[in-house]
Amino acid sequence: MARKGTQEPGGLVVVDKPAGFTSHDVVAKMRGIARTRRVGHAGTLDPMATGVLVLGIEKATRLLGHLALTEKEYVGTIRLGQNTVTDDAEGEITSSTPADGIAREAIDDGVAKLTGDILQVPSKVSAIKIDGRRSYARVREGEEVELAARPVTVSSFTVHDVRAESAEDGTPVLDLLVSVVCSSGTYIRALARDLGAGLGVGGHLTALRRTRVGPYGLDAARTLEQHQESLTVVPVGEAAAVAFPRWDVDERQARLLANGVRIAMPPSGRPGPVAVFGPGDRFLALVEEQGGRARSLAVFA
Repeated sequence: MARKGTQEPGGLVVVDKPAGFTSHDVVAKMRGIARTRRVGHAGTLDPMATGVLVLGIEKATRLLGHLALTEKEYVGTIRLGQNTVTDDAEGEITSSTPADGIAREAIDDGVAKLTGDILQVPSKVSAIKIDGRRSYARVREGEEVELAARPVTVSSFTVHDVRAESAEDGTPVLDLLVSVVCSSGTYIRALARDLGAGLGVGGHLTALRRTRVGPYGLDAARTLEQHQESLTVVPVGEAAAVAFPRWDVDERQARLLANGVRIAMPPSGRPGPVAVFGPGDRFLALVEEQGGRARSLAVFA
């Protein structure tokens, strides 16, 4: 159970991010609410986007790098018929091509090609660093940027509705209401761009709402104003138990792990971190299996 109004806010905080805020803006607000500088976020959400943003406070910041590897879910709108500089509605339109002749079957075929394990070139205005500088900063200064394709997994890419619209310049466009389930590191803007490119008319993202990060959905998220009134924190142990496979150890094993000893561990059944709990339901550490033994990723005991 999440704690409300806690005086020791170490744990995860799930925020329903408003439009117009950067992820850093939300972190800055939470530092004031939680009265600590030790706040971080698990995965950037663009300013245009709304929805689930998971923050870590105090010792929970050590969980974030591992939580960021979990699956994410979105709903959004893709406009076919226009390209933009940023691959979303915040950028300048660079080309317009009538999209009213595109059949639903062609859209479904394009979506199928972007589903599964794919290679994706991130948006040029992403926060990816090139020689120490953010890609978006280089683009804004007029520099030509080339980013390498990265492997991502799009578990589900579904078109729920297709609406014929007319853009401001009169170009016939199609607006697609979509939902996407994908791995961390997947750019929904890039999916919109690539779908439009494959159909020969261009495309960009016009709206996006993240509905889930790992086990945390919109039902667990609260606005910044609600957190200001009563900060709701998911304790570190509870967060770890929900997000990762669990391994219970006895007191002797707990002492060895706390001292950095790599003890034998059973297979977890899936790759990635495992949450270790000692007697009394104490959350001890995140570990991973290496050669049949536990290698500590982060110790909390």
